[in-house]
Amino acid sequence: MTYATALLPQLIEAIADAINQNAGEVTALDQAIGDGDHVVNLQRGIHALMEQRHELVLLDWVAAWQKIGMTLMSTVGGASGSLLGTLFVAMAKAGKGQILDAAGFAAIFNQGVESMKQRGKSDAGEKTMLDVLVPVANYLQASAKADIALAGVLAAVQEVALAGVESTRDMVATKGRASFLEARTLGHIDAGAKTSQLIICAICPVLSASPA
Repeated sequence: MTYATALLPQLIEAIADAINQNAGEVTALDQAIGDGDHVVNLQRGIHALMEQRHELVLLDWVAAWQKIGMTLMSTVGGASGSLLGTLFVAMAKAGKGQILDAAGFAAIFNQGVESMKQRGKSDAGEKTMLDVLVPVANYLQASAKADIALAGVLAAVQEVALAGVESTRDMVATKGRASFLEARTLGHIDAGAKTSQLIICAICPVLSASPA
C-alpha cells in the first residue's frame, strides 16, 4: 500500500476537530494532575499546521514530517512540543530511502517513538503519551509481519490506543508536574495519553475512507 500527502489536509482537520470537541474533558484531566495548559498548547500547534496544510501537500512524506515536527517544536512549547516535534523529525530521518508500505511505515513510526523515549528519558508505564504510542508502535510492527489488511489494522490500532489511554488510570506518574503528586495521580487518566489517543482515533477513519 502507498500513502499520499494529499490526505494531509483531511488528517489535520480531523485532528483539530477531535481535539476541539474534547478540549473540556482533556483540560479537566490535565487540571487534576498537571498544569492544565496541555490542550491550549496543543491547539496552538494544530492551528499552525492548519495554516500550513495546503503547503504540506506539495511535499513528499519525509519533507512533510520534518516540517510538521519543526512546526510543533516551535509552536506547542513545553515538554509536549519537544516530544511531538521529536516524533516527526525522527520519522523524517528514518523515512529517507524507506519504502512506505506497511512494514516501512511501522519501522519509521517505531523509530519516531524510540526517539521520543530517548528525548523524554521515559517509557511506557510512566503515565505519559508513550502509554498510547508505544503499544501502537508495537502493534503496527506485529501487524506488518502478519500481513493484516489495512482495514483490520486501522480498526485494531484504535482499540490499542483506547486500551493504552485507559491503562494510565492505574499508574503512578513519574514524569512531569504530575510526578510531584505521586500516589494521588492514581485513578486519573493522563491528558497527554488522551490527546494521543484522540489523534490516532481521528486519523484512522480518514485513512480507512481513502481509496489509497
